[in-house]
Amino acid sequence: MNANDLNLLQQYAQEGSEEAFTAIVNRHLGLVYSAALRQVRSPQLAEEVAQSVFSDLARSARKLKPDTLLGAWLYQVTRRTAVDVVRRESRRQFREQVALEIAGMNSNTSDWAKVEPMLDEAMEALEEADRQAILLRYFEHKSLREVGQFLGASEDAAQKRVSRAVDELRRFFSKRGAAVGVPALVLLLSANAVQSAPAGLSSTISAAAISAGTALHTTATVGTTKAVFMTALQKTVLATVLAAAVGTGVYEARRASQLRQQVQALQQQEAPLAEDLESARLELEAANGKLAAARQENEQLRQGAAEVPRLRGELGRLHQEAREAALARGTSSTAGTDPALEAAFQTWAARASQLKQRLEQMPDKRIPEFQFLKQQDWFDAVKNANKLETDDDFRQALRDLRSNAKNDFARILQQGLKAYTQASGGQLPTDLSQLKPYFPTAVDDAVLQRYSLLQSGNLNALTGGEYLVAETGAPVDDQYDTNFKVSINGISTSSVNFTEQAIEEACIQFAQAHNGVLPTDPSQLEPYLKQPVDPAQVQKLLSKVPPGITTLEQLKAAGLGPR
Repeated sequence: MNANDLNLLQQYAQEGSEEAFTAIVNRHLGLVYSAALRQVRSPQLAEEVAQSVFSDLARSARKLKPDTLLGAWLYQVTRRTAVDVVRRESRRQFREQVALEIAGMNSNTSDWAKVEPMLDEAMEALEEADRQAILLRYFEHKSLREVGQFLGASEDAAQKRVSRAVDELRRFFSKRGAAVGVPALVLLLSANAVQSAPAGLSSTISAAAISAGTALHTTATVGTTKAVFMTALQKTVLATVLAAAVGTGVYEARRASQLRQQVQALQQQEAPLAEDLESARLELEAANGKLAAARQENEQLRQGAAEVPRLRGELGRLHQEAREAALARGTSSTAGTDPALEAAFQTWAARASQLKQRLEQMPDKRIPEFQFLKQQDWFDAVKNANKLETDDDFRQALRDLRSNAKNDFARILQQGLKAYTQASGGQLPTDLSQLKPYFPTAVDDAVLQRYSLLQSGNLNALTGGEYLVAETGAPVDDQYDTNFKVSINGISTSSVNFTEQAIEEACIQFAQAHNGVLPTDPSQLEPYLKQPVDPAQVQKLLSKVPPGITTLEQLKAAGLGPR
C-alpha cells in the first residue's frame, strides 16, 4: 500500500480521523466513480456505488493488510458492487431501448466509445499483477519508477509488464470488433480512464462512509448499507428518479453523442502528437538498448584485457609442452617460440572477433547467461572449428558459446546451492531467487527465469546425486542447443534436437488418430505440429522408416520407435 494511503488509513482506523479518511476519498474518488459509471451508465447510480465502496473501506480499514494496493482493492470492490447494483436496478427493456437510440445517433463512434463499454470486462480478464500495473500507470498516472516500486520490480520490468498488459487489452478489444492500436489505446486510457466526479460528491461520501464505519459494525452486505444511507423516503425518491431517467434517457444519449464527437475531434488533433511521442519513445528505447549493448561490450573487453596475462601464461605452458614433446622426439625445436602455436593463437583471436561481429547481427541467438562469458570461453567456442564460413559453422560455434556461458552460470549456481543449504541446515530453497544473496557474483532475474527447481525439502533426505535445478528456458536454436542440469556436486549437459522431437510427437499423434498407421507425407503432419517445420526435415525423418513398416506398433517392434 502507498505509504501515504497506509498512514491515512491507520489514522482513521486507530484515531477515527475524519480528515484522514476524507483525504483518501479525495485521492481515489475519480477512479471509483469512473469505473462505476462505465458499468451502471447512470451518474446517480454511479454515486450510489461510490458511496457504498467507500463505506466498505471504512468498515474494512482495520482489516486491510499493510501490503494491500489500495487502488486495486477499491477497483475490485467497485466492480463487484456495480454488478450487484446493475442486477438489482437495471431493466433489460430500458437498456435495449437506450442502446438502440445511441446506435442510431452515433453510428460513427470514436475509439473511446468502442472501448469504454468493454474496458472493465477487459481489465477483469487480466492477471492480477498486469491489472495492478495498468491501474497504477494509466488510472492513477504513476511513473514507471513508482509502478516498479509498488510491484516490487525494477523500472525496466515495470515497463515490460505495462507494455504486455496494454497489448493484452488491445487483443481483447480486437477480438470483440474494437480494433485500436497500442499508441492510441495508451492515449485513450490516459485521457479517459478516470473522470472527475461531480462537485460535492467527495464531502457527501466522506461523511456517509465515516458514519457507516462507526455505526454499522453489525452489517456486511451492500443491501444493509443502503438501509443506513437511505431512509424509506429517500428510497422512494430514488425510485422516482429512476423512473424519470427512463423518460430522459434519450435526451442524455443525444447529449453524450455530441460530447463524444467533440472528444473525437480533439483526439484526431492529438493523434499526430501521440504518434510523434510514440516514435520518440521507440527511438529512446532503441538508444537505451544500444547503450546497454555498448556497456556490455566494454565490460567484455575489460574482462578480455584482464584475461590477457592468464592467456599468455597458458600460451607459455603450451610452448613448454611443445618443447618437452620435441625433446621426447629427439628434435631440436626447443628454443624460442613455436610458430605453429603462435599461428593457432592468432587464428583463435580472429575467429572470436568474427563470431562477436556475427552475434551482433543475430541478437536472437543471445541468452542472458552471456554476461558470465570470459575471453577463454570465446576461444573455446571457435578453436575446435575448422572454419567460420557457412551459417552452419556459425550455428555450431554459437551453440558452443551458449554451452560455455551456461556452464559458467551452472558453477555459480552450484556455489549458491552449497552456501544456501549450509546456512539453512540442508533445507532446499523453494524459489531460485532465494539464492541471490549466496551467489559469488550478481545474477539477475532474466537468468533465473530460464531454470527451475527439481527437488524440495531437505537435501539430507535425498538419496544423493539427484539433480536439483534444470534448464527449462526455450531453446535458442532447436537443432543445436544443449540442456543443463545441476546437482550439488555435478553438472550434466545433453544435446537435444528439438525439431526432431516435435516431428516425432506429431507422428505419434497422427498414428493415434489414424488407427496406428504412420504418416507417409510431410503435409499429413502439418495439423499436428505445434510450430512450422521445414518439410525437408520432416521428409528426412520419415525416410528413416524401413520399407514394409507402416504402423507405429511395427516400428516399436523393430526397436525403432520414437524416443
